[in-house]
Amino acid sequence: MTERFDDVGECVEATLRRLGQRIVIAAPLAIGKPNLLLNEFYRRAGRDPGLKLTILTALSLNRPTAHSELERRFLDPFVARVFGDYPDLEYVRAAHLGRLPPNVEVREFYVQAGAWLNVDAIQQSYVSINYTHVVHEAIALGVNVFAQQLATRNVAGRDELSLSSNSDLTYDLLAELDAARARGRDYVYIGAINRRMPFMTGDARIDEGRCDFIVDHPRYDYEPFAPPNLPIKDAEHAIGLNAAALVRDGGTLQLGIGELGDACVYALQLRQQRNAAFRRALAAVGTSPRFDAAIEALGGTAPFERGLYACTEMFVDGFLDLYRSGILSRRVYPHALLQRLLDAGEVSERPDLETLVALARAGLRAIGERDFAALDKAGLFAPGTRFEAPATIVSPEGRRLAARLDLPEARAALATCLARRLDGGVVLHAGFFLGPRGFYGALASLAEDDRARFDMTRISYTNDLLGPDYALKVAQRRHARFINTTMLVNALGAATSDGLANGQVVSGVGGQYNFVAMAHALPEAHSVLLVRSTYTKNGRTASNVLWSYGHTTIPRHLRDVVVTEYGIALLRGHSDRDCIAALLAITDARFQDALLAEAQRAGKIEKGYRIPDAARANTPARIAEALRSLRSEGLFSPFPFGTDFTAEEIVLARALERLKAQGATLAGRAAAIAAAAFAPLDSAQVRPFLARLDLDRPARFRDRLEARLVANAVRAVLEGG
Repeated sequence: MTERFDDVGECVEATLRRLGQRIVIAAPLAIGKPNLLLNEFYRRAGRDPGLKLTILTALSLNRPTAHSELERRFLDPFVARVFGDYPDLEYVRAAHLGRLPPNVEVREFYVQAGAWLNVDAIQQSYVSINYTHVVHEAIALGVNVFAQQLATRNVAGRDELSLSSNSDLTYDLLAELDAARARGRDYVYIGAINRRMPFMTGDARIDEGRCDFIVDHPRYDYEPFAPPNLPIKDAEHAIGLNAAALVRDGGTLQLGIGELGDACVYALQLRQQRNAAFRRALAAVGTSPRFDAAIEALGGTAPFERGLYACTEMFVDGFLDLYRSGILSRRVYPHALLQRLLDAGEVSERPDLETLVALARAGLRAIGERDFAALDKAGLFAPGTRFEAPATIVSPEGRRLAARLDLPEARAALATCLARRLDGGVVLHAGFFLGPRGFYGALASLAEDDRARFDMTRISYTNDLLGPDYALKVAQRRHARFINTTMLVNALGAATSDGLANGQVVSGVGGQYNFVAMAHALPEAHSVLLVRSTYTKNGRTASNVLWSYGHTTIPRHLRDVVVTEYGIALLRGHSDRDCIAALLAITDARFQDALLAEAQRAGKIEKGYRIPDAARANTPARIAEALRSLRSEGLFSPFPFGTDFTAEEIVLARALERLKAQGATLAGRAAAIAAAAFAPLDSAQVRPFLARLDLDRPARFRDRLEARLVANAVRAVLEGG
């Protein structure tokens, strides 16, 4: 029986009484964590050295923190406005300071990108696991507490619960924990209600009785972590354009979070809503006609008629934009045979006698209990129709009909039980969501019919093909394009997405390997890895297309499609030599010769190979000029979906980024200070920006210097557009 608590301390105390002094707690990644409950477990372990606490989770998110006084002036007001009362995780703060107690261990299988570099405690305890394998590793680790946030609502006087943002691992983990309990190993499942979490339906619904403990009090309601949209830069817009041209109408889409995912969404909307501009943009950045053959083979440039279905581990806010644009409109249904017939155009979403004839012709001679459940969930039958074993379907009026499709008279009788329209289709299956504040608000305010189209479900469903639903997954995932971001690729097609050459983890493999492998297993599918051709750090620019690297996430035998701002490289099934040539064609021109020379020294491409002239024009200036001309038409804004930053903060962020780059070297710092020495502070142009940082009336020498540095950097940003 579920036990309710209105205090996290009492819930922790009850857990310890039941399980003892060894607690291995699993919590969902990102916003599914019950932060206040986890903080109480952590504080209890801090007070009691005899309590051994292990936390297994991923994406432990705290509010951004400043690393300098200038950053603090910028961040503090922004964080207070955007993150509200979101409570930080105390174990995250302690780990960053190197102060985790010896009786506390934090094991993350996916970390916030770049947040834990050089933090020894987390680097040493990081667990590299494919997302689909986390449940097995949790059981092996001895997890005995599973805690997560739940959403709630009241419908017709009845309280309902939802897994909200994280249905990803819950059901699979609970099934394994139930099996362990049957073998004598107890566990506690804790649901912490947060009324500010969006309520999701479908598989996200959960019965209260499934929880051992529930924590519920208004003081535990808080704003979920909401990362703001970041600006989409020129290279990212060009990458999004190239990727959008590889998406097949009537197909399946997977996307990840970040600026490259946002750029893909923007380009897909442009393809749909302003198709002529989309085609001009492809030509302007140099993708068309150079890569028209690749586009023709994998995707297209025409608007979407049949629409897309999303099967993704992460429900990013861009999918909601695609839904509103009419692009995410291909509904899928929970019966493989019906799905194949719909995609083939042999039946429609308005069922009739011919639907039953088509099902029979395709091999469904009789409707068993499992088939009935799936077809009923799809909305094939009118409400009130039910199945009775062994082979009877009872109509809403109570008539008992043979569940046979191979007999004309039986089909005719069953046709009287059909619904007017299939209403059980969904346009998205996802395991978790994370996004900006507006995204959560939009989810919370969805109309009920729209909400039903987004099915939060298990990672074992979205990220894998194996299992009893194999045929259904294959039927639904037509022309799948699994689009993911990678940090760098080598010239033979291997990709590095999660770590550095020295072993330091940057983020994690998450589900990327799952989707890449699935792309090779599914007919018609492709893995599309997006990579910025270069990166700049401390004023130095380097290539992200290398000959070799000391760490690999995706091996070269799973190479498929790589996209940079300079074009598209089709690698699947190609020789090493041809892969090198294809990647050279989309490498920044400044680094092509060195890469070619390394390949030639290794004997992997002929000595006389000549890089095509068109590829020699792969420069940032060309991309910038192409997009500059298109921006005059109102296209390719850095923030096409809006942002939580104010207009002043957008400029200040770029100015502070500029100052940081200048300060990376002694010479750069000296030059910046010299240029700022006599910079005016009272001009109308810079005064609002200085006021935002509380530097409009600097008193101390240091503040006056920083004000002048900021003023100069702001002027440079404004003059550069």
